[in-house]
Amino acid sequence: MVAVLCSVAGSSLAQTITLSSTTSTEQSGLFAYLLPEFKKATSIDIKVVALGTGQALDMARRGDADVVFVHDPEAEEKFMSEGWGLKRYPVMYNDFVVIGPKADPAGLKGRDIVAALQKVATAQTPFISRGDKSGTHAAELRYWAAAGLMDKKGAAYRECGCGMGPALNMAASMGAYVLADRGTWLNFKNRADLGVLVEGDKRLFNQYGVMVVSPAKHPQVKLANAQKFVDWLISPGGQNVLAAYKIGGEQLFFPNASK
Repeated sequence: MVAVLCSVAGSSLAQTITLSSTTSTEQSGLFAYLLPEFKKATSIDIKVVALGTGQALDMARRGDADVVFVHDPEAEEKFMSEGWGLKRYPVMYNDFVVIGPKADPAGLKGRDIVAALQKVATAQTPFISRGDKSGTHAAELRYWAAAGLMDKKGAAYRECGCGMGPALNMAASMGAYVLADRGTWLNFKNRADLGVLVEGDKRLFNQYGVMVVSPAKHPQVKLANAQKFVDWLISPGGQNVLAAYKIGGEQLFFPNASK
């Protein structure tokens, strides 16, 4: 009986994989919508650990994840070049937006992200940064660099070292500006007087990729089931599920695995 129970438990455990991913995929509500559909198709459970992209990749490097699903192509390519992943697959995209007080005291409203950050620095208005080595944080730093302001962000610039939801909460309570992914913003309830002020700049494009962790680095990786998740995610069925996720009739993510 004990042997049978152990066998059943081992079988159940084998049907669970660990996914290190971003706070944006979690806090946008995507996984609560997506993963039940994957389980329905495969009977495989997924344990999600939502972190900033840098931390999610580090978790995979330690061998604590079977799959990583993040949004910082430059960091993902480095991860691949170091041999930590088997193959990187593009999955979907959305965009970044600058959120801020609807009164817009720094006059940011428009399409140009670089001009917007220059106005933030000039006006010395509060700006909340994730400061957590996430994909969103990496993108924000690229925009500050493009504006020539890496070391001149202003005295009102604050790094929270936190996820997207907490950063938005801080912005709401302080009347501050913040860079966010559109998906988390659409699912964010505590908006106070915040609204979207900067959007539409092609530099705000936000690509997501998925990678199975290399079993050559970590033999414990559940390769077969991890690859099943990737294969489903980039299949027409998985891509259709991604496209169908909406809040208030607005699509949050746009599948592009076939591009």
